[in-house]
Parts: sequence; structure tokens; C-alpha cells
Amino acid sequence: MEFNHISVLLNECIEGLNIKENGIYVDGTLGGGGHSSHIAAKLTTGRLIGIDQDTDAIQAASKRLEPYKNVFTAVHSNFYNVREVLDNLGIEKADGFLLDLGVSSYQLDEADRGFSYMHDAPLDMRMNRENEYSAWNVVNEKSEKELNDIIFKYGEEKWAKRIAQFIVQERAIKPIETTYELVEVIKKAVPKGARRDGPHPAKRTFQAIRIEVNGELAILDKTVDDMVALLNPGGRLCIITFHSLEDRIIKNAMKRHENPCVCPPEFPVCVCGKKPDGKVITRKPILPSDEELELNPRSRSAKLRILERI
Repeated sequence: MEFNHISVLLNECIEGLNIKENGIYVDGTLGGGGHSSHIAAKLTTGRLIGIDQDTDAIQAASKRLEPYKNVFTAVHSNFYNVREVLDNLGIEKADGFLLDLGVSSYQLDEADRGFSYMHDAPLDMRMNRENEYSAWNVVNEKSEKELNDIIFKYGEEKWAKRIAQFIVQERAIKPIETTYELVEVIKKAVPKGARRDGPHPAKRTFQAIRIEVNGELAILDKTVDDMVALLNPGGRLCIITFHSLEDRIIKNAMKRHENPCVCPPEFPVCVCGKKPDGKVITRKPILPSDEELELNPRSRSAKLRILERI
């Protein structure tokens, strides 16, 4: 299957990065290379580093960016390792970082990746298929309490406790091997009335398991801190989120760089000595336009936040 993915908030990201033709830019979620191809097109003597933990993405993007091979370098890694990646390339600072935290359309649509509740596949959900820990391990090895915590925290699923109970009961008979087997367990756990309204009953649980498998939220705070530290003055950090948990972390992390003071509010002046090193450009997140929503319904929950290094 071809690595097709419609780049979300594309024009807004390119504008937000404020690209200089001789600048150094890092796309930390390379995917199929949609955003990166537009960044590379604006560079002359600059450089673009594309990072992705999915080898399918690396191959697809490298092919797409072949015309820009003089400015583009692909790296198989996780954006969490951005300091190490740049250090290995002899790069001290960058002029822009981009993160698109969504799951690509390719990963959702490629059945054997196990990300989607709409396709029957082995329970997998690994973005980096070199890792051993998969959705199968979460579903079949976590305790009932751990499952409840994961589904409630990462999926914001109000039926988390029942879903965890039903999973444990089902796997006591035999392991839960596929996405459709898990979907059936979830449908049994969620009361019929609750299944009539709202999104697919498995949506939140699948999101929660995917986040757990890939450690998606745990790495965000450190990543923002590292990327801000690696920016040249005037450089931009652009991050697209797709659910409230991610967005809250990114919003608070950017705020912390704009206002790092930890003094009690009653202090008349700051005595902690912490100085801001960033300025939030987006007081409210940038959302997809009506035209984009019509062309790409999967963009409906996307939010773009931008910070500039000072």
C-alpha cells in the first residue's frame, strides 16, 4: 500500500515556521513527507532533517523528497531523541521544528498495522515496528487496574472500568489476538444505549492503547524543552495535536517557556530568576478551515500551536 497522507494545516504550518531559504529545519514526524516537501521547496542553501520511527514513512518520504536530496536528510528515530539526532549530524541549532502528532492515514488504513478498529488485524499499533511492546501485550498482559487506568486516562473513556473487566474476563478464556476481537469485547462492555450516540464505541479505547504502546504523552514535555533549547533566536516551534490530552500538555509547556517564573503570586517582584526563552505566537490554537474539513474530515480535531524562541 502506498504511503498516502493528507498533510493537515499545511499552509498554516509553512507560514508559521517563517522559513528562511538558508535556515535549518527539522520535521520530527516526517510521515509521507507532505509538510517536508513544502519546507524543502523553500530552501536553497538551507537544510531539512526529517525524523520518523516508522521505516515505511522513511522510505516513502525519501522517495517523495528525491528532488530535494541536496537539502534533505532522513533519520530513523523518535523525535524524543532530537538532541542526539542533531548532534550526530553536527548541527548545534535549528531555525524551526515541526511536529504533527497525529497517526498517519497510511497507518490507519494499512490493516496489518492494527491501529484501526475499522480493519481486522493482529493487535499491534507499534509506530516503530522494531519495538517488541505492542497492543497485544497491553491487552493480554496488563492487570485489570492497569487497563482501567490506561483507558480512562489516555482515552478519557467513562466506561473504562467495564471495558477493563470484560477484557480480563475474555482473555481468561483465550488471548485476544485481533482488533475485531477487541472491538467485540468493547461492544459487549459498553451499554447499548451508550453505543447509539457519539463516536464508535472502540475509538477511545484504541486511542488509549496506541498512546500506551508508543509512549506518546510521556515524551512531550521533554521534547518541547529540548526543541526550544535547540532553536536559534527567532526560530519557530510548530506542533499539531489531535486530542485534548496532547493539546493540554503542549499548551502548558509553551506557556512555561513564555512565563517560567515559579514565585508565589503574592510576591511583588520575581525572585526566582527564571527568564522567558519563548513567546507564544498562537494565543488560541489555529484550527482547520471549512475547506480543509471538507477535503479531509480527519483534520477535524487538529490544533496548531506555535512558539517563537526569544
